[in-house]
Amino acid sequence: MKNIRWVFGLLILGFWACDPPEEPSAQPQSNEVRDAIFATMKEWYYWNMELPTNVNTGDYSSNEEFLDAIIFKPLDRFSYLTTQEAFQNAFVGRNAGHGFGFGFDAEERLYLTFVFDEAPAGKDGWKRGWEIIEINGKPLADYKSGNVYDFQLGPSDPGITNTFTFRLPDGSITTRTNTKAEYQSNSVLHQQVFELDTKKVGYWVYQSFKATPDVTPIQSREVQNSMKYFMEQGVSEMIIDLRYNGGGSVDVAEQINNYLINPGNSDRLMYTNKLNNVKSNFNTSEIFKKLGTLNLDRIIFITSRGTASASELVINALDPYMELVLIGDNTFGKPVGSFPLARFNQVLQDNDVELVPITFAIANSQGKAEYFDGFPADFSVSDSPQFAWGDTRDLRLSAALQYIQEGTVNSRLRQGFYRPNWEMIDAFTGLQQEFPAF
Repeated sequence: MKNIRWVFGLLILGFWACDPPEEPSAQPQSNEVRDAIFATMKEWYYWNMELPTNVNTGDYSSNEEFLDAIIFKPLDRFSYLTTQEAFQNAFVGRNAGHGFGFGFDAEERLYLTFVFDEAPAGKDGWKRGWEIIEINGKPLADYKSGNVYDFQLGPSDPGITNTFTFRLPDGSITTRTNTKAEYQSNSVLHQQVFELDTKKVGYWVYQSFKATPDVTPIQSREVQNSMKYFMEQGVSEMIIDLRYNGGGSVDVAEQINNYLINPGNSDRLMYTNKLNNVKSNFNTSEIFKKLGTLNLDRIIFITSRGTASASELVINALDPYMELVLIGDNTFGKPVGSFPLARFNQVLQDNDVELVPITFAIANSQGKAEYFDGFPADFSVSDSPQFAWGDTRDLRLSAALQYIQEGTVNSRLRQGFYRPNWEMIDAFTGLQQEFPAF
């Protein structure tokens, strides 16, 4: 697995060093490519024994249709295809689009949930808590079919324009036309310290596990700077808000865990990776290596169904060593992971087809690995996206602070718990589901 990680690092870092090769004769949608997908899946796919024995690639009109037909449907909701450039860009925060998320409150009003600083929406001053009342001149009800919304914002390609009408927190109305563009996204959406009696409580809103470009070994400078801030503030408790975090880099998840683990558990087992029967020689374990001076006995996580993948890895790996309290909603349920495979097949590489199937399962030091239904919240509390980050009227933040002070969450904060039928993670598949943003 270390060799595979090293390859993964080269994939990311190499993108910034040179332009992608020109492939004028590439035919990505071809039987040859689908044959290469099948051969690579037989070698690397975690559920390789569940693949069909024989397939006729000519029966399928696209690579995506073919992959969907052969994956192990009872458990695999995650394998996907993309391009090499798109994969590399996503894991270092190179995005294209408007650069925001949105979600519903209990009255089914739609709000901006986060906005990336350098994205077109961020540069136009959009903020969490703005209510969206129209998109492209039409009310939201026009985009709903049953319990499903399709807001028809178009692909992420630069140059696409959409118009949004907002109701701001002061009650005023504004209409903004915004054009999609390339931007560098930030992972840290908010950081703050609350003083509760004699305690200093760090509040950290972390949106996705993205590595900083051109840094070796793979890590995040944003994470490093945040942890430095909390250490300098002398926090003794942490609230980590992962409610909109769909995952990302395992290396960055390890970096975060090494800051969060208490010193007494450094050098103990963080997690183990298990590959398929053909690649079992790559099975390995990762050990905690304490970073910094945080000394935490417990962590409060704010979670939702949008909390997935690397977010769940952080929770699962820390669970045997400290008290963890989950407030919000149950997590997504992804105890398995992937790495890109085009590098191991020349046909895929030459045709710029990046195959990212499930290739390994993750277990914590107690062997816990089967959490396909997600981790249940200890206290179910509704989301309240109408409030800015750090506003204690936010029900989930208020519940977390109350738990630190009183050891429980009262019924007032828990009553009328609302689980939306549609969440932002439902609008995406594949690579975009791991880094959901519009």
